[in-house]
Formats: sequence, C-alpha cells, structure tokens
Amino acid sequence: QLQFVESGGGLVQAGGSLRLSCAASGSAFNIYSIAWYRQAPGKQRDLIARISSGGRTSYADSVKGRFTISRDNAKNTVYLQMLSLKPEDTAVYYCNRPMTGSTVGGSWGQGTQVTVSS
Repeated sequence: QLQFVESGGGLVQAGGSLRLSCAASGSAFNIYSIAWYRQAPGKQRDLIARISSGGRTSYADSVKGRFTISRDNAKNTVYLQMLSLKPEDTAVYYCNRPMTGSTVGGSWGQGTQVTVSS
C-alpha cells in the first residue's frame, strides 16, 4: 500500500503562491493516478486535483486555472503549484491514490497546512 508524506505548506497572503510536494513510498507508484485533497476546518475532505499515470490532469472548479498538478515518477513525487491563493484555500492538504467514489488506495499522511491571510 502506498504511503504519502506531504510538505510545502505555510502561511501566505492572498494572491500569493505555494508549491506543495507529495512524496510516495511503495511499489508501482508510476502506474497509479494520484490526487490532491484538502480539508478545511469543519468540512469534508475534497479531491481538488488529479493526475493520471500518463499525465492527464483534472481539477475541481474551485481551483481550476489557479492550481497545477504535476508528477515526477523518477522521484515518486507529485506536486501542486498553487497561484493566486485565496483565504478560502485555507485547509490541510493531503495526497493519495483515488479509487472509486471516495475510496483511496493508500494511507493518509499527516497533510500540510496551508493558511491564506486576507
């Protein structure tokens, strides 16, 4: 089972940018789709960006045009470049292997906190 370690979060002003990293351990990382999720206080964890094994990407409407997901299979790492950050982007960000529905194929890491001040 894949395990993930997220990093790169922090405190940033509205309009700023951050780049998150997701390091995966486990076999066959390169054949799986990987997604970024986020969970704001008191809300459910939502999938916001996804990248297939072949590099095809998709995004939630809330981040489309501002966030870019990418992967480096040689490093078993997925990235999330976040631009034009808004206070509503404040959340803990996680990565995992998405499966059907809300099911995931890996263990949840501790996530990385992103706080956007207005």
